[in-house]
Amino acid sequence: MRNLAHKPILLISFIFLLLCTKSFSQDLKTSVEQDVKFQTLLKEKQKINNNLSIIDNYKIQIFYGSGEESKKKLSEFKRDFKDIEGTIIYSNPTYKVFVGNYKSRLHAEKFLIEIKKKYPSALLIKPGK
Repeated sequence: MRNLAHKPILLISFIFLLLCTKSFSQDLKTSVEQDVKFQTLLKEKQKINNNLSIIDNYKIQIFYGSGEESKKKLSEFKRDFKDIEGTIIYSNPTYKVFVGNYKSRLHAEKFLIEIKKKYPSALLIKPGK
């Protein structure tokens, strides 16, 4: 008889507990506020990534060697050829300086002749293949 009296109390307590947890649960409303600087930085990153495509386009390699020497060569190249882009790629154990971003081999070979006047060891490559 004692056990029967406790069952309705346990049932009521269990229902009350379920209702309490539901009423104190969190809402799913989330608002995200982004800084304007983040958006500008993201757009700049996307521009850089589009310019650094090394899989489909031809590049001209003007130097390979240590990190410091490659930085010097790239800055020297940028002084000589202001309108041609350049980048440094690390390929274990050396750094490579790639310049230009040419869609056709003919266009790349035209600039290779011009670049070879200043950098005789320059060579035409198609990275990723």
